[in-house]
Amino acid sequence: MTLTPKVKAILDQYESDNPGTKMNLARLLNAGKLGGTGKLVILPVDQGFEHGPARSFAANPAAYDPHYHFELAIEAGLSGYAAPLGMLECGAATYAGEIPLILKCNSSNSLATEKDQAVTGTVADALRLGCSGIGFTIYPGSEYCFEQMEELRELAAEAKAAGLAVIVWSYPRGPVLDKKAETAVDVCAYAAHMAALTGAHIIKVKPPTEVVALDANKPAYEQNKIDVTTLAARVQHVVQSCFAGRRIVIFSGGAHTSTDELLQTIQGIQDGGGFGSIIGRNVFQRPKAEALALLDKITTIFKG
Repeated sequence: MTLTPKVKAILDQYESDNPGTKMNLARLLNAGKLGGTGKLVILPVDQGFEHGPARSFAANPAAYDPHYHFELAIEAGLSGYAAPLGMLECGAATYAGEIPLILKCNSSNSLATEKDQAVTGTVADALRLGCSGIGFTIYPGSEYCFEQMEELRELAAEAKAAGLAVIVWSYPRGPVLDKKAETAVDVCAYAAHMAALTGAHIIKVKPPTEVVALDANKPAYEQNKIDVTTLAARVQHVVQSCFAGRRIVIFSGGAHTSTDELLQTIQGIQDGGGFGSIIGRNVFQRPKAEALALLDKITTIFKG
């Protein structure tokens, strides 16, 4: 595997990591159509846990089959495929070596009322399935965020010792945050920074809105003239909040939306210096040919 100067510069930012972890980060950064560019597009399919099978897959019944998602990610030339244990177990042997895998190690479900996640996968599972990394969600602001961070600390330490990358989904939610606050630029930047502080190699957050939600934060944004007027400016601020861009920050695609709106979001991420996108429902809920065409447009934008 030859490293481009861009990828090597990114890997150099991870000063404490062993060769195994850097190798797995390089696998992600060198895979697919964006290989060598320093950008990532990852397909996540954990929505069955989060929303249930019908809400996730009925719009495109082929997506009920776990093999469909492996094939979609491979044919689209994506950087990686992330899913919970059962989904990966259904195709890990068939598609071994064809695309980097990420085991999503905790999950929530929409039948529960608590803003928490259960640990459903282990580092041993990730190694057994040939994964390049583990994924873990924290909910900054929830009543369970401290327990989640402690769970992450243990899993991340074990993953790093085994040479795996750690990807953290950092989604603010809790009793002091309404829906607008969950994606507010100040809250998103705070959540991303927390993920960086937990030792994440790759951080996933939602695209931030121009809302500054917390009264305590408003003076800092106003007095320091932090620009939040465009998505590109907000993305730049979130990336800056992750050690001045020393950590890879990627942004979710969110709920199913129109192609034009999605591509505008992708362009804003690119213009703001984001490292890419992790996009699920907006592609796998479309017919495969349409999904592949959309993913081609997305990777073309991230190529610059």
